[in-house]
Amino acid sequence: MSKQKQRREALIYHAKPQPGKIKIVPTKPYSTQRDLALAYSPGVAEPCLEIAKDKENVYKYTAKGNIVAVISNGTAVLGLGNIGPEASKPVMEGKSLLFKIFADIDGIDIELDTEDVDKFVETVKMIAPTFGGINLEDIKAPEAFEIERRLKEELDIPVMHDDQHGTAIISAAALLNALELSEKKIEDVRIVISGAGAAAVSCTRLYKAFGASSKNIVMLDSKGVIRSDRENLSKEKREFASDRKIDTLEEAMVDADVFVGLSIADIVTPQMLKSMADNPIVFAMANPNPEIAYDLACKTRKDIIMATGRSDHPNQVNNVLGFPFIFRGALDVRATSINEAMKMAAVKALAELTKEPVPEQVNIAYGETRLTFGKDYIIPKPFDQRLISVIPPAVARAAMESGVAKAPIEDWDKYEEELLQRSGNDNKVVRLLHNRARSNAKKIVFAEADQLDVLKAAQIVHEEGIAEPILLGRKEIILELKNELEFDADLNIIDPKSDGFNDKLIRYATKYWEGRKRDGTTFYSAKAKMRERNYFGAMMVLEGDADGMISGYSRAYPTVVKPIFEVIGRASNVKRVSTVNIMITDRGPLFLADTSINIDPNAEEIAEIARMTANVASTFGFDPVLALMSYANFGSSSHPHAKKVREAVRILHETNPDLVVDGEIQTDFALNKELLQSQFPFSKLAGKKVNTLIFPNLESANITYKLLKELNRADSIGPIMVGLRRSVHILQLGASVDEMVNMTAVAVIDAQEREKRRKAKSNV
Repeated sequence: MSKQKQRREALIYHAKPQPGKIKIVPTKPYSTQRDLALAYSPGVAEPCLEIAKDKENVYKYTAKGNIVAVISNGTAVLGLGNIGPEASKPVMEGKSLLFKIFADIDGIDIELDTEDVDKFVETVKMIAPTFGGINLEDIKAPEAFEIERRLKEELDIPVMHDDQHGTAIISAAALLNALELSEKKIEDVRIVISGAGAAAVSCTRLYKAFGASSKNIVMLDSKGVIRSDRENLSKEKREFASDRKIDTLEEAMVDADVFVGLSIADIVTPQMLKSMADNPIVFAMANPNPEIAYDLACKTRKDIIMATGRSDHPNQVNNVLGFPFIFRGALDVRATSINEAMKMAAVKALAELTKEPVPEQVNIAYGETRLTFGKDYIIPKPFDQRLISVIPPAVARAAMESGVAKAPIEDWDKYEEELLQRSGNDNKVVRLLHNRARSNAKKIVFAEADQLDVLKAAQIVHEEGIAEPILLGRKEIILELKNELEFDADLNIIDPKSDGFNDKLIRYATKYWEGRKRDGTTFYSAKAKMRERNYFGAMMVLEGDADGMISGYSRAYPTVVKPIFEVIGRASNVKRVSTVNIMITDRGPLFLADTSINIDPNAEEIAEIARMTANVASTFGFDPVLALMSYANFGSSSHPHAKKVREAVRILHETNPDLVVDGEIQTDFALNKELLQSQFPFSKLAGKKVNTLIFPNLESANITYKLLKELNRADSIGPIMVGLRRSVHILQLGASVDEMVNMTAVAVIDAQEREKRRKAKSNV
C-alpha cells in the first residue's frame, strides 16, 4: 500500500462514519419517565447523599471504579515527538479503545495544554475524583518522572506512566524466561541498555528489582556510554552511570549477555552481535524498525534469543500484554496505588503463563501447530484469552498483600469467572481469522471483481496479506476501478467471456461435461456455462487453479448456490451441505446453523448440521457447546416440530457421546446459565456456556441471525458453507466490504484445513 493511500485510509477511518474512536453509552434503563426520574432528579439525590456521608460509596453508586483517565500533554507522542495536546488525542483515544477491548475498562482521554509540571500535576489532582485510575501517556522525560512521582504521592488511586512501566513489565517477563532458557542468572549477566528515556530507566530499575547488579549494567544515550565522570547528568542518568572506562556501544557489547534497545533503528551491527557472550539475549524494541533487523540478527547468531516490538516476528514486547490487565486488577480491589509489588507480580504471572500449555485458539490465531516455551516463545501472545484471568488476579493479590487494597477479593473463583465474562465483548474472532489466514495465504477467486465494493475487499485482503486475489469480471471495468482505488498490485484478472481464455475454458467445459453428460448436459451448454463467472470460478477451485472462492455480492443466494452445487458438489461423507454464521456478540461468539440452505431438515439432517457446525467452532479454537433450539423444553411438547429436534439430540447422544449437546431447548434457557441450572440441572448444558445454536428450520435460523445483526448490531461472519468438496463460500446479497474481507479469511482458513487433511492422509 502506498503511503498516500495509507494516509487517506487512516484519515477516513478516524473521520467516518463519525469522528473519533470512542463514545459513551448508558448502562441503565432510560426508556420511561420512571427511569429518568431515578437516573436524574429526584432519584439521583439518594446516592448523592450516601456518597456525602462516606466518599467510598462513590464506588458503589457510580462508574468511578471502572474509569481510567488516559492523560497526556502530547510532548512525546509515539515516534512523532512534541506535537501538542490536540494532535495527541487520536493516540489517547486509541489507548482508551485498548483498555476497553482487552480489559473492559472505560478509558476517557484527557489532553492537557501545558508543559509546566506544577500545572500538570495540579490539574490531574483536581479532576482525580472522577476516575478510578490515572494512565499517564506520551509525556517527555525528565518531566514524566516528576509528574508520576508527585501524583503517586499525592493521590489515593492507581497512577501509572505506561511508557515507562508497561515496557518494563513485559520485557522483564521476557528477560526472566530468556535467562532461564540460556541457563544464566540475572545477578551475573552483563546488560547493555541503549536509550536513557523514561522506558529505559523504568526497565533498568525493574531488572534491578529482580536481581540485576548495577556494576553489570551499562546504559547509553545519544552521546554514548553514561559514565560516572560525565558532567551535567540528570538524576535518572546518574542513577545508572557506569564506572567502566568505555565510550561506545561497540565497546559495551563485548562479552555482554543482554542487549535491551529502546533507542533508534539499525545502531547494532552484526559485528557487535558476534562480540557478545554465548546465547546472547537481544531485545531490539525500537519501533517501527528495531536496533538490528530480526532476520539479520538471527542469521548472524544461531544461538540468539531475540525479541522486538513488532508483531511480524516472534516474541513481541507489546505493552497491551500489561497495562489493561494491571489496571483491571488494581481497580477491582480499589488499590490506592500501583506499587512495585504489583508490577513484579504482573511480571511473574506473564513469565509463568508462557510456560503453560497454549490453548488451541492461540495456536490457531497465530497459525502455529503448537506454541511451546522456547527461544521463539518467551512471552505470551496479545490474543491469548488467558491473560485477563491470570494477570489481574496476580496484581490484585499483590495489592492486598502489600496493603494498598481497599476492597479485598474473597471469592477468587467467582472473580475469575467475572474476568472471563468481561473478555467476551470484542472482536477477537475477527482478529483470529485474519491472523490465521495471513499465516498461509491462499489464492481466492473473487467472482464479482468488477463491483466496486468487491474490488475494495480484494484490495484489503491483498494489502493485509490475507489472500492472493484472483479477479473475475469485465477486465476494462476492473482496471478502471483499480485505478480509482489506487490498487496497483499486479493481480490475475480473468474475464470468462474473453477469447483470451479459450484453452482454459475448453478444459473446464470438458471436465464439467464429463461429470454431467448423463444429466442432460451437452458439450455446447457446458461451454456456455463456463462463460459464466460462477461456473468458471468454481471450476478453477475444483481443478486446483485456485484454493477457494467467494461470490454472491450482486446476486440472490439461490442463483449462486446452483452452479456451486453442480461444479463442486458435496464432500463424499456428507448428505446435506449447510451454512454457519458466526455472530460476534457481547457474550462472545455464537455459531448459528443452518442459516441459508436447508428449509426443513429432518432429525438425521439436523444431527449432521450440528456435527459440522461443531467442527467449525473447533476449527476456530472454541470448544463447541451445542443447544438444539425449539419453542419447547425437554419433552414439554409432543408436536412433530419439537419431536424431530428431540430425535436429533438422541442421535447425537448415541453417535457422538463426547459432544456437549442437548435439547430441545428454548433460547432463553440455552443462553442463561443460571436459568438453565435452576430449572434443568440434569441437562448436559447445565453449568456450561452455550456457544453454538442449531435451529430446527431455515426460517428460524435466518430470522434470528439477521435480527441479531440489525437490532443488536452484532457483527456477522458468514454464511460459512460446510460440507462441500472445496472451499467455496457464498455471501449474502449486498454484503459489506468488511463482511467480504472476513469471508475471504474464512475461505483461506477452510483451504488451509483441507490442505492439512490431504497431507495427513498422504502421509498415512
